Order: sequence, then C-alpha cells, then structure tokens
Amino acid sequence: MTVAEALWCGLIQGAAEFLPISSSGHLALFHAFFGGEAFSGADLTFDILLHLATLFAVFIVYFKDIVALIPAFFTLCKKLLHGKRSVSEYSADERTAVCLFFGTLPLAAALFIKDTVENAAAYPRIVGALLILNAIVLLFGDKGNGTKALSSLNAGKACAVGVFQLIAVFPGLSRSGSTIAGGSILGLSREEAVRFSFLLCVPAVLGANITNISALGDISRADVPLYAVGMAAAFVSGLAAIKLLIFISKKSNFRIFACYCALVGAMAIIFG
Repeated sequence: MTVAEALWCGLIQGAAEFLPISSSGHLALFHAFFGGEAFSGADLTFDILLHLATLFAVFIVYFKDIVALIPAFFTLCKKLLHGKRSVSEYSADERTAVCLFFGTLPLAAALFIKDTVENAAAYPRIVGALLILNAIVLLFGDKGNGTKALSSLNAGKACAVGVFQLIAVFPGLSRSGSTIAGGSILGLSREEAVRFSFLLCVPAVLGANITNISALGDISRADVPLYAVGMAAAFVSGLAAIKLLIFISKKSNFRIFACYCALVGAMAIIFG
C-alpha cells in the first residue's frame, strides 16, 4: 500500500462513515474497481485503525454528551439494582443511556451473518443494489416529521432503530443513514435522530473491532507512517462529515445523498 492509497482510503472511510452513503459500500467498490490485488495492503489492522480514528471524531463532536452518559449509565445500574425500574424515576441522561442499550442490542445478531456480509462485499452488483436500497431508505426517512427528544423514546422504538443499524452492516447500506431514517420515522426530530445515530456509533464501532484488537500488536515500524496518514485523513474527513451532516439535518433533507447513492449504485450494477 502506498501513501496515496492510505490517504484515499482514510478520506473515504472518514467521510462515508458518517455521511449517509455507506463507507463499507464505497470501500468495497473502490477495492473492486481500482485496487484489485495491489490494494490488498488495506488489511485488518489498517481497517481497525481507520475505524478508531473516525470514532475519535465522534468523541470530539459529542464530548459533552458522552461525558454525561458515562456517570448516567452507572447511576442507572444502581437504580436498577435497587428496584427502581420506572422510567419516570430516571433523568434525561439515564433515559438516553437506556435508549443506547436497547439500540445497540440488535447488533449481537451481526455475529451470525458475518460471513454473508463479507461475501456480499465481493460482488459490486450486490453492493450497487444495496446502495439503491439505501437511497430509498433515505427518501423514506425524509418523510418522517417527528418532534420527540431522544430521552422520550421508549425501549421498543430504540430497539427498532437498532434493527435499522443491524441491517446496515451490509455494504451499500449506510449505518448513519439507516439509523437517522429509522429514528425520524419512529418519531424523533431530525436533529435528535442524528444525535442518536452518532451516539450509537460508539458502542457499534467498539463492538465491531474489539474482537480483532489483538491485530494491533502486529504493526511493523515500516507501516506506521502509512497507518498514521490513513488515520489522520479518516479523522479530519470524519470530523468534517459529522459537522456537515448536522448542518444539513437542520437546514435541508437527504435527497442529494439519495440521488448520489442511486447513481453510484446504478453504475456499480452496469459496470460490475
């Protein structure tokens, strides 16, 4: 892998991870059409580091939320141990922690479809079809006109948003796009749906990479500059993508992303 490839890979990962256009789908198509065998250097270690870099971008933007949710989680556990199970007894941060728990729960099923997901990434036409499906999901999400705050979402609806996140493990379906659309359809305001999506990203990314964390011990000194370039690119583009998505969610809809995904998906099907 060259420095240029590491840079491009990081930029794609960072931007597409948070914009509702599917990072996994774009990386799969990039490898299929431009990489081939020469791009096999984008290994598991590099993939983990790119995801950690984008996760750091979430921490930067949502630092106050995350700092507030950590103690809220422990006080929530304490209340549950003392038999306080009524939602009315929980603070807003504690109710948000409940939503994050139930929103993350469906991802456990991803372990059972891991091979299917990896196989799908090898076929550009499948990725293309899923990108078109992603466009449809985004358009449906735009029809949601909810006004609820995240802390008012019940466990069942939070779990339903988690199902949207589970389905989005397939390359071509955007995690952020699916969860934002799901949240909007289920009653959240667009801004709160975006917030929920990014907060869900933290346990999702950590959970997806924790089992492979041992691969970080295999980093050779020669690869460090390449990995550093990729991580820096992923962090900067990820940070910009989060800010852009928050801005768009306040001012407009996701139709432009839907059109883009439909176009890229159609091209992948035609030329795949």
